[in-house]
Amino acid sequence: MDHCIFCKIAAKQIPASVVYEDDSFLAFKDINPAAPVHFMIIPKQHVPTLSACNNSHTEMLGKLLALVPQLAAEQGCGVTTDTNGRETGGYKTLINTGPDGGQEVYHLHIHVIGGPRPWHGKQLA
Repeated sequence: MDHCIFCKIAAKQIPASVVYEDDSFLAFKDINPAAPVHFMIIPKQHVPTLSACNNSHTEMLGKLLALVPQLAAEQGCGVTTDTNGRETGGYKTLINTGPDGGQEVYHLHIHVIGGPRPWHGKQLA
């Protein structure tokens, strides 16, 4: 899509701080982070919004979600287990969908937001 900023980022027409790339997906840091770790994962294929997805997108959506814990761990906010067996760390995932859902860029993307607090309570839109 000629007018889509995320398509332009995926095509390397606009620079981004890339944290992951394969043939189907690109992950890059948010330019206005809400937490110490804040990146987005996008499919390289243009899909405008989650509500535009159907059964033909099932495999892509599964792979997108499966990337989240891998990249969260690589970026320092994965869930780990301490010596007492308690989970530590963690992250939020967010997919804004449609105007009332706060979507600003109409290219499907998932925000991964985490890292050491005190970022809790910031606006996460």
